[in-house]
Amino acid sequence: MKFLHKILEKQKPMFEKGGKLEKFYYLFEAGETFLFSPPITAGKKGVQVRDAVDLKRMMMTVVIAMIPCLIWGIFNVGYQHHIAVGETTSFFSVDNLLFGARWVLPIVLVSYAAGGIVEAIFAVVRKHPINEGFLVTGMLIPLIVPPTIPLWQVALATVFGVLVGKEIFGGTGMNILNVAMTARAFLYFAYPSQISGEVWTQLADKTPVNGYSGATALAVAYESSTTDTSVISGLADTNSVLAAPFGGDFFSFQNMLIGGIPGSIGETSTLMALLGALILIATGVGSWKIIVSVFAGAFAMGTIFNLVGANTFMELPAEYHLVMGGLAFGAVFMATDPVSASQTETGKWIYGVLIGVLTVIIRVVNPAYPEGIMLAVLFMNVFAPLIDFYVVQANKKRRLARATV
Repeated sequence: MKFLHKILEKQKPMFEKGGKLEKFYYLFEAGETFLFSPPITAGKKGVQVRDAVDLKRMMMTVVIAMIPCLIWGIFNVGYQHHIAVGETTSFFSVDNLLFGARWVLPIVLVSYAAGGIVEAIFAVVRKHPINEGFLVTGMLIPLIVPPTIPLWQVALATVFGVLVGKEIFGGTGMNILNVAMTARAFLYFAYPSQISGEVWTQLADKTPVNGYSGATALAVAYESSTTDTSVISGLADTNSVLAAPFGGDFFSFQNMLIGGIPGSIGETSTLMALLGALILIATGVGSWKIIVSVFAGAFAMGTIFNLVGANTFMELPAEYHLVMGGLAFGAVFMATDPVSASQTETGKWIYGVLIGVLTVIIRVVNPAYPEGIMLAVLFMNVFAPLIDFYVVQANKKRRLARATV
């Protein structure tokens, strides 16, 4: 590595002010700081706050926290394919790993390539460093799309998310919307047939077995409610010919919690999302208040619907909402976005609870959008500054009331 560092140092003058490649300095600087520690250090004089945490380390921590979801998603893609065509397989088989990797890794590479090009162009034009924020976004986007998504749509959505969700607001740290959710919303409204529906059967190079539809748990729940059938019965009956990899019925609470079901690549396993949450909370990168409040809000709204019971979807046990769809993944990795989330401590509770409440409302009341977490997060991103404003104003009023002249 020292040898490589010496080579970079020799080339550096060409990219510095007055050099032939001056306008590409920030591209060079991005590569250098990605491979090596920045040369800038705290001064020797005066009081300095020294901490090992910087933006790069913070973003890499989030990427590391997502690795369990990524690896699980790769195995699950292979598993869902093999059971779709009627083949008996163990969830953690090598065949599932290889097949899943063949579908998932190209999506990850396209996401990073498309977003990286946009970031590089804006760095050159605006003459500012390339921020490490896209390290997280480039991984988030592949994990919230199905494995059958066309690669050109992944590239288009990534470019849209980076441009509209971040760059037009000024770049990293200035965006008001979660970039990855913005990209997914673009796909959902522009290409709904590719982002939802019975996507898993499209992986099969053979005719799927009878009884396997490839529908997600939320899609099955909605279909059951439209026929006035108990949602639990609908989940139990659907794909009853298939054995759940982790016990119970195919759409049992246990199997949905662990993650042996169809869905977007990284969202199927609530357990893996919670493992990522532990990493974020232990390192202080993610807010435990937001994560807990999202789950609390969803459970509370589910309980209220249980009491109302106006239709069969409302009667779905509240705890099922916590393991269905992308609620857990969204709560851990989307709602906790340090830029677009609420910043005040009280505001984090309000922000998280409302995301959970809105997610369940959208799922049950307007099932045309079965994955409510997407719209809930984007909606609350817009209201996060307003929540913080009123929290700060309330604090000011309380302090003024205690003040004495």
